[in-house]
Amino acid sequence: MKAKPRIPVLRLVILFVVSSSLPERDQYLVQIVDAALAEATRKSGSWLACRPGCTQCCIGVFAINQLDAARLRHGIAELEKLSPERATAVRKRARQSIEKIGADFPGDLRTGVLHQDSRSKARFEGFANDEPCPALDPDTGCCDVYKWRPMTCRVFGPPVRSEGGLGICELCFRGATPEQVADCEMTPDPDDIESILVNEVEKTAGVSGETIVAYCLADDPR
Repeated sequence: MKAKPRIPVLRLVILFVVSSSLPERDQYLVQIVDAALAEATRKSGSWLACRPGCTQCCIGVFAINQLDAARLRHGIAELEKLSPERATAVRKRARQSIEKIGADFPGDLRTGVLHQDSRSKARFEGFANDEPCPALDPDTGCCDVYKWRPMTCRVFGPPVRSEGGLGICELCFRGATPEQVADCEMTPDPDDIESILVNEVEKTAGVSGETIVAYCLADDPR
């Protein structure tokens, strides 16, 4: 059997570390989204099952934009200062994840950017759905970069409207009526500040398109 090619993890992530920066207004966006989450949590009460140690949303690879990616790189650099051991563990898990799933990655292995053609999008639907997020500490069941997590993670759980309608975590709102779910709807970014900042990051970095969490956390920039 032909051996799978080794994925050049360090080269991939160094490219992003050098070229990415976090916009100043990202913290403003985070505050808006977190405030919306806090209000949705208050309205949802016991219907919201999200608790420390619940890892339902931490299993399975998902796409993130370049703003999320820049925030994660900033976060792992901050974690290095606060807790070098935890940062090292996160990077190790990220490298191991890329080694495991990289051969089937429906994107550019040099940049980590997902391909956007219809075939690649279809492949991504079934890609690494059982793979734990490398930011997840398997011992505590908590996220090691929680403060800097992507927007998808920040809005998972409460009812959030998308093209497919009002979506919720399958563990939440059990026994609630559609009207009760709708009453707890979360509107995370009403002015779409995220899109503006994504464009800013892509222009600054010279990289556009979506990637995945592991590619942002694998490298030690020292």
